[in-house]
Amino acid sequence: MDYREFISSLSKEMPPKGIQEQLKALWYDGKGNWQKAHDIADGPSDQLSARVHAYLHRKEGDQWNADYWYRRASEPKPDISLEAEWEMLVKRILKI
Repeated sequence: MDYREFISSLSKEMPPKGIQEQLKALWYDGKGNWQKAHDIADGPSDQLSARVHAYLHRKEGDQWNADYWYRRASEPKPDISLEAEWEMLVKRILKI
């Protein structure tokens, strides 16, 4: 799957089958369902999941919690828009 296909999938009812959980969280966020995205990102403890979790808390406006998750991901908080961070994360997961 490439980025364009992922963006097109946002018009569907369900996320594409077989995508990684982190990408699924971003898919739900892209659909406007922050809570579902957070529920998915809240489970795994790997660094990529922590990174997605950090983005979601940044989007929520909970900066303290976002900073915690950026530290867990071993990455600094980016100085970019939320939209750019979402796109960067999707492309990172798709390995573009």
